Order: sequence, then C-alpha cells, then structure tokens
Amino acid sequence: MFSVPANFLRHTAIVSSQVIILAFGYGFLGAVLYYEYLSPPDQVGNLWRHHPGELTMVVTLIATVLSVITATLFTISIKEALRHRMSWPISLVKLSTGVALAKGSIILRPEHLGLTSLTLFIFGVLRLLTAGWTTLLTPTYFLWPVDMQGSELDITGTAFATLLMEEIQKQGLTGIEDNAFEVLDIGGMLSGVSAAGYTYGLPGTFNFNGAKYNVSTQGIVPTIESFSGSDGVPGVNGTRLGFSGGNVTVNTGEILGEHTSVSIPEGFSRNYSMLQQGLTANVSCQVIGSSQTQYVWNTNDSQVVYANAGGSNNSINGLRLWNITANCGASTLTAQQYVTLVDASGNASVSGSGFLPSVVCPGPMGLNQTYTSFTIISQGFYKYRFLDASVCEVIPLLTTVRANYSNDLISSEVLSSTPFQPENVKLLSFIAGVARFQSVNSQGLMSSAIGDTLYSIYSSTTNTSIDDNLGNQTQVYKELEEYWRGVVEFSATFLRSGFMVVGSFPDNRIPDELSSPVDGTMYISTIGWTRRSATYLLAILPITIITILTFACALYSMLQSRRKKLEGSYKATFDVSNTLHLIMASAAGSLTLEGFNTNGIIVNEGLKVKLQDDNSVKKFVVADKADLVASEERLV
Repeated sequence: MFSVPANFLRHTAIVSSQVIILAFGYGFLGAVLYYEYLSPPDQVGNLWRHHPGELTMVVTLIATVLSVITATLFTISIKEALRHRMSWPISLVKLSTGVALAKGSIILRPEHLGLTSLTLFIFGVLRLLTAGWTTLLTPTYFLWPVDMQGSELDITGTAFATLLMEEIQKQGLTGIEDNAFEVLDIGGMLSGVSAAGYTYGLPGTFNFNGAKYNVSTQGIVPTIESFSGSDGVPGVNGTRLGFSGGNVTVNTGEILGEHTSVSIPEGFSRNYSMLQQGLTANVSCQVIGSSQTQYVWNTNDSQVVYANAGGSNNSINGLRLWNITANCGASTLTAQQYVTLVDASGNASVSGSGFLPSVVCPGPMGLNQTYTSFTIISQGFYKYRFLDASVCEVIPLLTTVRANYSNDLISSEVLSSTPFQPENVKLLSFIAGVARFQSVNSQGLMSSAIGDTLYSIYSSTTNTSIDDNLGNQTQVYKELEEYWRGVVEFSATFLRSGFMVVGSFPDNRIPDELSSPVDGTMYISTIGWTRRSATYLLAILPITIITILTFACALYSMLQSRRKKLEGSYKATFDVSNTLHLIMASAAGSLTLEGFNTNGIIVNEGLKVKLQDDNSVKKFVVADKADLVASEERLV
C-alpha cells in the first residue's frame, strides 16, 4: 500500500501557496501584456488621483504581505531541507551557510567565495521581493491610446467645386469682383492679426465659432465633439455661405479594438491627434520696383466728394473718394474705391489719419501662368507711409495636417501640401474674394485694420521707429505675409464650417462624394498598468527565483522524508534556525574544535559533522569514514 511521506501535507501546502502567489503575479503580468492597457474603475482612479499617498501605502502594504509570505515559505522549506541534509556528513561552513539562508541572513567568508556569493544572491533576491510586488501592483499615470475614425467635408474635389458655384449663384454672386461678397465677419481680420503677431512672440490664440485655435486655424474645422465649439442651431439662411455660427456636425467615433471585453476608462482628460484636411498659403511680399511697370499701380485718382467748411469739430468736414487701379494681367485694369475723412480743404491729417488701399487680382499676373495663385497690391499713406507700393503673391496650398486637440485648444502641424489643381478654380476664387473683402472692409474713414496691425506689432516687438521708412522693412513684409496667410486659412475654416453646420445637409450627413476620411488617436489620461519593456519582467524575476528554490527544497524534503520513513529512521523535527537547538546539539555531541585564531576557524569550517538523532537526544558528531563513504555513494 502506498505510504504518504511524513509532512507531505505541509510541504504540499508550502509549494501550493507559493505557486498560487507566483501564478497571481504571472497572471496579472500576462493580462497586462495581453491587453496592453489595464485601468481600475473610474471611481478608483479618481480616488487615487486625489489621495495618491494613502493608496500608495495600501499597495505597498499588500506587496509587503505577499513578500513576507513568500519569504516565510522559502525559509521553512530551507529549514526542512537542511534538517534532512544534516543526516549526512556536512561541513560546518556549509551548515552555517544553510543556517544563514534559513534565517534570511548572509555569510562573509572570502575563503569560501561561492558560498558567500550564494547567500548574498539569495539575500538580495529576498529583499527585492517587496520592490518587485510594489512595481507590479502600483498603477502609474499613462496615456491610453484609442483609434478614431470619421469623415469631414472634402473641399478639394470637383463635387465641392460644383456645389460651391451653385451656392455663389444662389446668393447672386456671379463673379468674384462683385461688391456683395459680404459673407464673412471680423473673423478673417482677427485670424490675420493672430498669425502676424505670433511670429514675433505675441500671444496667438484665435477664437471662432466657440472653438479656440493656436495662432491660426490652418484651414481645418474641429472633428472632435468636445472641441467643436458652438452648440447653437443656425436659422434657415445661416448655413453654407450664409454661416454666422452654429453647431458643426462631427462624425468621428472610436474604433473598437481587438479586446472588446476591456472597457475604456473615462480618464482624467482626453487629448486627440487627428489627420485631416487643411489649407494654408505661401505668401511672398515685396516692394514694387521702378522697373516693374507691369503692375500699373495708380493711386492718384481721387477727389473730394463732400466738404463742409462751417462744420463743428465733431462733424465730418470733408470726404475724399479714391479710385485705386492696378493691372491684373492682360492689360486689364482692376479698380477699387475707398472713402476717407479729410478737412474742408481736402487734406488729411498726416499723423492722425491712415490710408492703406489694396487691390486683389483674382488670378496670376502672366497669361502663361496656371490659375493657382492670386496677387494683392497695396500701399500705405499718411501714418502708414512706412509701407511702399508692394505686391504680395498668395499661393494657396491644400494640406494634410496633424491637428492636436488638448486643453481646450486646437493646434495644427502641416504634414504635406499640394498646389491647387484646375478643379480648385472656384475654391481659389472664393479665397481671393475673402481677401478682397478683408482688404476693402479693413479700411475705415480714418484708419485701416491692416495698417494698424502692422504698426502695432512692429512697435511692440522692436525698439526702432517704423516711420519715414526708417524701420525694418523685412519685418513689415513678414508681418504682411503672415497676416494674409491667416486670412486665407480662416477662409477655408469658414467654408468648411458653413457646409458642415447642422442643417446644411439632409439628416446632417455629408454625402459620400463630398466627404473626406479623418483618422487619428484619442489619448486618455488615466492610471493603471501598461506594457513597459522589461520592467515588469524584472519585477517578477525575484518572485520566480524564490518559488523555484522553495519548490526544490520542498521536493528534496519530501523525498528524504519518504526514504527515512521506509527505513524507519524518521525522527522529530530539528529547527536549524533556532540558536538554542544548535547549541544543545553541539554540546550533546561534545565536539572538539580548534580555537578562534584564523587557522583554527578555517580548520573548523572544513570539519564534516552530521546530526545524530536518537529520539529526544540530538547531537552533532564528527562524521567517520563509513559515514563519508555512504554519503559519497548516496550522492553517486
């Protein structure tokens, strides 16, 4: 009949407990590696966020308890294995090594480097148990990525070009030169001011329709609901080119990942990085040289159309009508009229008045050029006389941008760009019309918003004077370039917003032929556990080593217990970690050892003894030759 070894149940409990603890560690690690991201419930996450110190202490206590249990089971298995090993001859230095391990201590004997290294190694591994469990169990702050996908209005194709032309004709705007192209508000001017000022270190936040953009819009429209701004519903005529604000339709959602059983946390905050369509422009401004006669820039045609010599200081004493003309190619003159405030004699105040007329040529200046750009000719008078007659070439570009949505702010980075194609002619006409609208409406009776922008930015970022052409004209032209770039980018955002606002399309669904895909990633700020290279593997290594050693010692003890039971030599337990037991066994054996000098200690360490167990009498005796031979045969 099969005989159960002595203490079999105890050793089985030790091994089982150790394996269960190790399985918990590996199971937790496996779940993290498999799912990549794990997070506690949102209530726990919020609790951790507000009480990190207290919850860190709780995790550390749990890690300490697991470490103490693991170390205790290991020392018990070491004591049992050493007790059985002492039944055979063993040198005193090896015995002291075993005792040190059973007590979680070390020996420091350079003469026995291997044994010293063994105790140091196991001692270090035991001390790392708490650190390993703490590393494994403590949640950390991280960003949980979630793929996003959706669609937005595609303004780059022929389908949109057709739709845009229909809308322009519907509102009675048959050409870009019409004076009724007033579908934009002050947003274009503010976008230009933000873009121009940011280049020279001024704050650059631009708000439009409730959304907040960093510097400029980059021609995008928000594709994330929480960043889309206004939630208003526009009126019947408040969509498309009549847009004046409202809730922009967002068609972006999360893509379910591979592990649908893991719920995505609400998190502390959410940031987004999206790839979407944008629009920008390369703008190059320079002075019109004396040899550049092709522009035929004429600012000399003006006349006083109203004079009131007897008027008071608070009344209008005179008005001057300006007829500004420029050659926009093929000897075609384009005219733009302005009205400014003058005195009854027709003279303006040089220091108090400002006049900055502009003519927008809606196409290229040369007949051989493709229709992918437009030109703006400008000149400053009176307090804007720092700007000589200048020409700006504006080349709009269709872009792919990475839009980052974070902290209620939208910032964009251009990843790639392409010039306009023939199917983008209507879009180019719209943008040129927006520029023309801004150039005309920015000029008031006594000042120009564009001129004031150039002057104020220069004055706030330099120590030199801009008057009388003494300023840095390079900076002035750079400001002007950035201003028009901001206006162009805003025009695209306005256009997208108008066609994507609720009510623009039936059921607020953009037709397939007018939609463009949007892809990106949502980053959820939360706490939890995520795959971290080798950190977790290093954390669980001490637990694994101790479990393997515990299992080896327990297995050795069970085999020895079974052998002794069969031999009928099994005796009561002897605790090698108990100092009193060791003293009693040494005294009972009457061991004769060398003194405490160096040579004596070395000789004593090499002496082989064994534990002789005669019922209640346990004693260490020096192993004789028969014991040594039997020990060697057993090992063989």
